[in-house]
Amino acid sequence: MKGLVVKNTGSWYVVKTDEDTLVDCKIKGNFRLKGIRSTNPVAVGDWVTIAPNKEGTAFITEIEDRKNYIIRKSTNLSKQSHIIAANVDVALLVVTVSRPVTSTVFIDRFLASAEAYRVPVILVFNKTDLLTPEERHYQEMMMTLYETVGYHCVELSAETGEGVEQLLPLLQGKVSVLSGNSGVGKSTLINRIIPGLQLRTAEISDAHQMGMHTTTFSEMLSLPEGGWLIDTPGIKGFGTFDMEPEELTGYFKEIFEFSHQCRFNNCTHTHEPGCAVIEAVKNHYMAESRYQSYLSMLEDKEEGKYRKG
Repeated sequence: MKGLVVKNTGSWYVVKTDEDTLVDCKIKGNFRLKGIRSTNPVAVGDWVTIAPNKEGTAFITEIEDRKNYIIRKSTNLSKQSHIIAANVDVALLVVTVSRPVTSTVFIDRFLASAEAYRVPVILVFNKTDLLTPEERHYQEMMMTLYETVGYHCVELSAETGEGVEQLLPLLQGKVSVLSGNSGVGKSTLINRIIPGLQLRTAEISDAHQMGMHTTTFSEMLSLPEGGWLIDTPGIKGFGTFDMEPEELTGYFKEIFEFSHQCRFNNCTHTHEPGCAVIEAVKNHYMAESRYQSYLSMLEDKEEGKYRKG
């Protein structure tokens, strides 16, 4: 029997079968031995084969080939990965320039990982209703930066509903995954997109301006106009996984473009003479913040470095 994994609670997977029934499933014991270096070898969005049992539950016996996935390094086991979602048409990265601040390093790491696994990204700038004039100016600069690089940006307020209508046609009929730091308003945004769902939300901690987890597992939610939205727990850092330094250039669109003009084919864009990337940063043709994110990812081989994301 085949089905779609629509929920992962950590110990159980909920699979929506071809017959439109929901079945609680576990992974068959030897399934973890197939070379999948992941804390969750099965992810929400996976198409799987299941074998029902007498108890009314089932075992997942096979995963169909994925077209893509969003992956990051596991925060507890640095040699393993955590797959956030599989088989997605678009990823929505919800960011905030204040309350809490989403760092450009976090954004760039997410974008690079999405590029590596062929997942288009829309940047969703939330909490526009709370911005001071200075913060709004900073947000506009950030949006200009990422739009220039080639990423679609949307600004909105999930709290008031302003701007949310821009998102709806971008999600219709697609499988979308929602990600971002804790506290950026993902649950509030989902409540706006899917009326009546009433996901639990939490206040930002005044002391640390940090978000608190309200979503504790990943789940696919059916959209009113067709399609799916995958809700995921908030994440603090975004450690990149299984990326070789020589591949990294290709995951930063503007660095890749300038790299064609470098004197050496194997240029790392860190110190070499005749490096077009370093020149582009010096002459402000490329954002310093993006270049610094690239350098920080080159250093990811250092144990624990990714935790600072």
